[in-house]
Amino acid sequence: MRIQLITPAPLRLNNGNKITALRWARILRKLGHQVDVDQSYNGTRCELLIALHARRSHSSIEQFYQLHPELPLIVVLTGTDLYRDIRSDRNAKRSLELATRLVALQKMALVELPKRFHSKTRVIYQSAEPYRPQAPRAGKRIFQVCLIGHLRGEKDPLRAAMAVRRLPTQSRIRVVHIGLALDARLEKQARAEALQNPRYHWVGELPHWRTRQTLARSDLAVITSRMEGSSNVLSEALASSVPVVASKIPGLMGTLGKNFPGYFPVGDTQQLAGLLLRSETDAKFYRRLKRHCEQLSHLVQPKRELDAWRSLVRELRERKSP
Repeated sequence: MRIQLITPAPLRLNNGNKITALRWARILRKLGHQVDVDQSYNGTRCELLIALHARRSHSSIEQFYQLHPELPLIVVLTGTDLYRDIRSDRNAKRSLELATRLVALQKMALVELPKRFHSKTRVIYQSAEPYRPQAPRAGKRIFQVCLIGHLRGEKDPLRAAMAVRRLPTQSRIRVVHIGLALDARLEKQARAEALQNPRYHWVGELPHWRTRQTLARSDLAVITSRMEGSSNVLSEALASSVPVVASKIPGLMGTLGKNFPGYFPVGDTQQLAGLLLRSETDAKFYRRLKRHCEQLSHLVQPKRELDAWRSLVRELRERKSP
């Protein structure tokens, strides 16, 4: 099939949507399809359109549907779609109606969707290749916590920095924060924080391979988001056997489960500080976190994601057959 894959974020940005889109393009090409990745639908004839974002890709979705109502259309639901836009935005709601299939990235997404859309929704977990560092992880001198997320409000990017301010002097925790500044106010705050807080080091944007290397060499990953559809960072941590602590939001609970021991309430600095310190100092708790994450690693295996896309494309092809 000839497939056009739409991701509205600029492809120059090394963000989650770009990583997802490029990975899916590789998967679909491996399955024998011809795939173009663009920011918007360009009117080129294709046999299938896959669009990330119900709201932000709506113009592409609408245009494709009007030109080719007989062709299959997949809309991939992001965090802002599920937990904000489909509740109130007319365009996002319209995209749900036009889609032949909806793709969600974790099972709790179904809670947010009206029941009439459940039958056309497929859950496809995001995969990641295992990454094993050649060099050992941080030794006894520091306990490295990796935070990966661009500086924008939905990520609550300075929560970890505020939390490590509350740690006792003897703590060995250092936060390495990887991410591009997309908000001038948050950039100013991050620069000031890095100067004043010796436990917080913001390194800006890194190439994806360097980001994965830093994550794999860390003792812990922290995800502080207020809103997620799912998380590439979480998938990469699970694939690399790096335990996580995470804000208790549906987009992460849909992968980690309701009984994950490493949750903290969204925006709760004190609870996060306590979790970080416990991860560092309580070996039994750290092993529990690590074991829970390792037991979920099957969800992010590349073969699982490839098989899910093979099944979905086959389903759409068979739907077209007389």
